[in-house]
Amino acid sequence: MTIKALRRLQAADVILHDRLVSEEILALAAADAQRLYVGKARSDHSVPQEGINQALVEWAQAGKRVVRLKGGDPFIFGRGGEELETLVAAGVDVEVVPGITAASGCAAYAGIPLTHRDHAQSVRFITGHLRNGTCELDWPALASPGQTLVFYMGLGSLELISERLRAHGLPGDTPLALIEQGTTSRQRVHVGSLMHLPSAVELGNIRPPTLVIVGTVVTLHDALAWFDSERAGSLGWLQGKHPTPSDTSRGA
Repeated sequence: MTIKALRRLQAADVILHDRLVSEEILALAAADAQRLYVGKARSDHSVPQEGINQALVEWAQAGKRVVRLKGGDPFIFGRGGEELETLVAAGVDVEVVPGITAASGCAAYAGIPLTHRDHAQSVRFITGHLRNGTCELDWPALASPGQTLVFYMGLGSLELISERLRAHGLPGDTPLALIEQGTTSRQRVHVGSLMHLPSAVELGNIRPPTLVIVGTVVTLHDALAWFDSERAGSLGWLQGKHPTPSDTSRGA
């Protein structure tokens, strides 16, 4: 969360927040701010998107300072564009505060650079929620070498993703990482390849939110991984304290 986002959160009268927003973040808001949960899980939307859009308009038109609080960045698979369109059409004054998208945050905490001169000269962000179970993606382009693929919400489509990439020429030994609960004290990183996915036992125990990264940059994880759950418990800033220089230098 940026300092600007924190200031807007602390000034809010009404907060509509997603499932991935932690209790620690919500606790930063004013005590009298109204908090409304509008989160989405797979096949379980607490409030339909159209209802969220309308609620934002109604609260704003009632004169409230409204914050739509999302995990990650609102414009990267966060439906922020759809909500903004509704607000603009209703004549509501809006400010967008960028966030750190899951690809950047989770990859950094897993020690996986998304780009690297020896591995990847580009990176693609792709949604793993495939419409009606079909493959409406440019698989030949995604199977091109020299890039990193990041699939959001791809856990349920993992076998299909692996099959399509291999069918279009990406080698079966291309490394793959699943980052579960990234950037939190519950983070786990599962590494395999397109041909040999993490074991069925692991897959059965992995829960969303999980980010999928495909590409040779994954091979850097073992050497560059700096974060673990024990370290998370000892980091001062996760406990509401100011970090020391020795803490911040390692995460820079």
